[in-house]
Amino acid sequence: METSSVQTVSDMIGLYSTNIAIAIVIFFVGKWLVSKITSVVIKLMNKQKNMDKTLSMFLEDILYYTLMAVVVLTALDQVGVETTSFLAILGAAGLAIGLALKDSLSNFASGVMIIMFRPYKIGDVVSAGGITGKVIEIHLFNTEFTTPDNQKILVPNGSITAGSITNINAHDTRRVDLTIGIGYDDDIKKAKNLLHEIVSANEKILKDPSVTIAVAELADSSVNFIVRPWVNTPDFWDVKFDLLETIKNRFDEEGISIPYPQSDVHLYKEEKKY
Repeated sequence: METSSVQTVSDMIGLYSTNIAIAIVIFFVGKWLVSKITSVVIKLMNKQKNMDKTLSMFLEDILYYTLMAVVVLTALDQVGVETTSFLAILGAAGLAIGLALKDSLSNFASGVMIIMFRPYKIGDVVSAGGITGKVIEIHLFNTEFTTPDNQKILVPNGSITAGSITNINAHDTRRVDLTIGIGYDDDIKKAKNLLHEIVSANEKILKDPSVTIAVAELADSSVNFIVRPWVNTPDFWDVKFDLLETIKNRFDEEGISIPYPQSDVHLYKEEKKY
């Protein structure tokens, strides 16, 4: 009797050991196959001319984790775990985890929305979530930016979709908006002609749409012109900085003043009465 019991236990240990070994093999071989399948599918997708890199990365993550879930369930089934019961337990645990990680799930949902509606893509310069920078990577939970001073910033996707999103270089052209003030004693016509000359001399300014130069405001201490040329988006800052410097130098040469805030103080001497 004792020999029979020992044999039964030995057989059970041998059976479970074999099943565990097979499950381990299934897991590691399955993981290798998943990586290969995902890699092949993504390579085929990337060969499509209209395939966006952001969408490709998103689909890669979804495909990988879906196939890995199948591999894990297959390995557990080999060990003898009832996958139906396991899925039920997993669902209940998922609900509890979801409640605990609602912010992370919100970021995930926002990441899906960004991928689907594509308010920006990798390489765009964007103002969103309180920062302005170039989009480097779009992940499921956050977006990676590089700022103009070369800082790396990860912004939660929930923060991005919760507010307004400004895609600065979404279009090929941008308008440079300048306000230039001159003194009330200066020649308006002369100043306007000078502004036209300066704009016309800049080769980076587009001819179409045409530039707008006009008197926009009779302010407290200055007559304000608006100067609004159009440029190719990559030339925006170069043109803006160059125009400001050139306008200042030319106005100084031509004797046109650029007023700045100042106050006149009048002192009155009060005579004492005795």
